[in-house]
Formats: sequence, structure tokens, C-alpha cells
Amino acid sequence: MRKTILAIIAGAMVLSGCGAGEVKSASAAPAPAAAPAQERGSIDDPYPSTYKPYPGVPTALVGATVYDGAGGQIDNGTVLFANGAVVAIGDASLPIPDDFQRIDGTGKFVTPGVIDIHSHLGDYPSPAVEANADGNEMTSPTTPQVWAEHSVWPQDPGFTRALANGGVTSLEILPGSGNLMGGRSVTLKNVPARTVQGMKFPGAPYALKMACGENPKRVYGSKGQSPMTRMGNIAVDRQTWLDAKAYAAGDRKQRDLGKETLAGVLDGKILVQNHCYRADEMAIVIDMAKEMGYHVTAFHHAVEAYKIADLLRANNICAAVWSDWYGFKMEAYDAIPENAALLAKAGVCVIIHSDDENGIQRLNQDAARAQAAGKRMGIDIPDRQVIGWFTLNAAKAMGIDKVTGSLAHGKMADVVLWNGNPLSVYARPEKVWIDGALMFDADNPKRRPVSDFELGQPGEGDVK
Repeated sequence: MRKTILAIIAGAMVLSGCGAGEVKSASAAPAPAAAPAQERGSIDDPYPSTYKPYPGVPTALVGATVYDGAGGQIDNGTVLFANGAVVAIGDASLPIPDDFQRIDGTGKFVTPGVIDIHSHLGDYPSPAVEANADGNEMTSPTTPQVWAEHSVWPQDPGFTRALANGGVTSLEILPGSGNLMGGRSVTLKNVPARTVQGMKFPGAPYALKMACGENPKRVYGSKGQSPMTRMGNIAVDRQTWLDAKAYAAGDRKQRDLGKETLAGVLDGKILVQNHCYRADEMAIVIDMAKEMGYHVTAFHHAVEAYKIADLLRANNICAAVWSDWYGFKMEAYDAIPENAALLAKAGVCVIIHSDDENGIQRLNQDAARAQAAGKRMGIDIPDRQVIGWFTLNAAKAMGIDKVTGSLAHGKMADVVLWNGNPLSVYARPEKVWIDGALMFDADNPKRRPVSDFELGQPGEGDVK
């Protein structure tokens, strides 16, 4: 009989700490800060998080180069965490309490946990077969009523690979981009759990996934339905927002799940993550958002964002991009590898995202490629800033930066110890902590999580 993932992880892994506090002792540490949670069981949060951090021990990482995710760098640094949160960071002179476990990081690097703002793990899990394709509800061009969490399969092997190979500690699962409005996203802690609620990031805001451009018009145009054109895309969006505004103003006879989501956006409670490639379309969406009274948090993919960097900066919109994906459809034709560097130089919030079950394992390398492309054109962005492209900037655009995304007193102890500079192609996570719990250790086979699904496959799940 196959063992459940929790039994394997709980029995085979010795997990480590959670919480913030004084350097004096771990027992004096207060609980880590938490994002404001909705009332449990309320209309706003009918499927509340049941996530609880795994247990851990007070830990001191000493001697490593520390990138704090917020642009800071400490050589020969020290990071202390206990009871789930960062207690302190500093140089080699930082005092270490006697009850902290010391880990020598000499020659290694420490960063915050990697965060992917654009993932479909769980909704398009491995193996990628039709029976598992649950990310696109392509029955109408607008489906704001669907929630990504109701498709997430916690046993997707992609979660454990993202943890072990990419140091990913948090990720946002988005519906696909076949619809203009694809539904609500869900933000997860990358931990083993039997249910999606056991992975849900406590207090993280929802986001509405929107899309523009080729995808919606291709899906519905091929069916002879509206929208068939880009002008049809905007027309359908605008009418849907007008209907939502009437609903939000009290014009309702009964609950409407889709309009509830849109009303949440209009109230500022739900963020907007918008798939969009071309510069001209991003500019149109910015105008539409102003007309309808909402704000776009980030444009995703955004291969032409470099053309409108000033508009993005002026409107406080992040650009979530790849380093060099190009040419796989017409709206990706004018992509350039210098995109991220040009945006960063212009003062735009830059995020490196994956949209891919393999790319999520190498966000650090993707960021390094984007950094190198900028350097070749004379834009020299320091490593300490680039780290923020896949940590703090992603957290900001997901509304969780007050509690994670950087190494700072009181924040969640989501931490990665790399065996080398994380912007090197040779670097790999050596240890990964989530809320201070050691969830992966490359040097210890018993601390390499394996999903329940993998345990049923020949040659997999050899956790001893």
C-alpha cells in the first residue's frame, strides 16, 4: 500500500524552525508576521488556509555571502532564524545564542526563498496528459467565477522538483490564458500537504488572471464566437466590467460568483495579474483599467514591456518576464533578451517568472541570462539587485512582501543556502527552509521530498 506524502515527509525528514525574535534566545522569539487573513468561512474566504509550518530548530547560517533580496549584500554574513521567522541578519560579529544550530556557509550563498509569480503547477501537473489538464475553463471568454485552487493537485511532482532544484518556497498558481478573464489565482507555500488548503499561503490576497492578445481571440474566433479580434477582446472586457460595477453598486438579485470576484477587484481586495505581450495592448489595458476603476498589478510575459517602461513605472505596474523566450507566436516576435535590464534601468519593478514546470526549477539562471544580456549592452546590474527579480519583487506583486520575499527581522524564514553564487549556471540549492523548517537537504537523502504519486512509479520514491 502506498504511503501518503505526509507520512513519508514527516517520518523521513527531520524538519527545522519557525518565528521571529530577539537574538538572546529562540524561546523569546515572537511569532512571525502574518498577512491579514479574511474571516474564516466568510464569503471572502470560504476555503481558508489550513497551512501550519513544519517543525524546526533555531538555526544560524554563518560565513556565507548573504543577498537579502532587497538589494543588500553581506559578505561573511550571519542569518539567524527561529520559530518560523528571521531573528536577525548581520556580519560575522552578530552574536549567536547557544541554543542555535550552526551551519557553516563558507564559500556559499544565502538568499530568500525563490518565488514564482506565474505557475500552473497542480492545475497542469505532471504527467501532462489530457486527464490532468485543469487550468483553462474555456467555455466562455470570461470565467471569473472559477478558482485555480479547485483544480490544484497537491501530489504534482513539479512541486517537489521546484523546491529541490529551484529553491522555490512560494508560488502563485494562475488559471490559463485561453480566456479574457480566466478566474482567481491562489498563492501556495511549497510544502507537502494532502489538500490545497494545507498549502495555501495564509492571508495572501487572491488575484484575477486576465489575458489579452492572441490567445482569447484564437480560442473563440476558431469557434466562430466573440471575441474574434483584439477590438472584440476589449469590448467584451469593458461590458463585463460595466456589469460588475452595477453588481458592486447593489444591482443584484442573487449571488453571482463571477461578479463577486470582479467586485473584489474593484474594491481593491483582489489583485490583477494580466497576461499581455505587446506594448500597444498593455497601454490599452492601462487605459481600460483607469476607465473601469481597477489597477493592474503586473503584466505577465510582457515581451515588449521595454517599449513602454515609462508607462509601467508611472502606473506602478510590474513586468513579469522571461529572459529570452521569443518567436513562438506573432505577439512574441519583438521580444529582446535585454528587456528585463532595460526595464530595471528605467526603474520598473522587474520579475522573472516561469509559466513552465521546468523553467520554475531555474528562475535563478533565467535571471542571470537577463542580467548578462543587459551587461552586453552596457547596463551593469549588480547581483544583489538581480536576486530581487525572483524574490522580493515577486512578493510585492503578489501582495505578500510584508511577510516574505526578503531576509529581514520578523519575516518568514523562507531561506535558501546555495552551494555557489545563485546566478551561476553551476549553482544549486543545498538546503531550503520554509518558515524555518528544513524541507530539502541535498546532502541527506531522507530530506528530499517525494510526492505520493511518484511512490507508485517504478524506480521512484526510494526514500530510505
